[in-house]
Amino acid sequence: MPRKPPAPELGEAREQGFHNIGEAAALSGVTAKMIRHYESIGLIPEAARTAAGYRLYSDEDVHRLRFVKRARALGFSMKQIGILLALWSDRSRASAEVKSLALEHAQDLGTRIAEMQAMQRTLEELARRCHGNQRPDCPILDDLGGDAIKDV
Repeated sequence: MPRKPPAPELGEAREQGFHNIGEAAALSGVTAKMIRHYESIGLIPEAARTAAGYRLYSDEDVHRLRFVKRARALGFSMKQIGILLALWSDRSRASAEVKSLALEHAQDLGTRIAEMQAMQRTLEELARRCHGNQRPDCPILDDLGGDAIKDV
């Protein structure tokens, strides 16, 4: 059985175009902590290691991290990002799958935005009704407590 070649030293790995985790973080805009997390949940492949055990990342890994960061910025879930990464890596994919996922996510965002706008209007109305003075009565707390609790 052939032996696995020894792991490179960090300097040798850098000469081969690899980056340590700090460099990968700086190049991708993703923190080292999140890089380790993404690796632990399988969004990025397990990093190669130096002889001393330091993680090594290729330019392809950094590109993948940028992809994940952008997808997170657009509000995609980790599960959705996993699907998008698989589609991104599959050159035989149908773009219809990607479009469908993006439109579904956009619709979900629209629903969440509408719900948040309703919350905002409710809070603004409650705050408008609150005198905001030294008196103890407060429509905001009354609303949060609900009418059923007043009867207890």
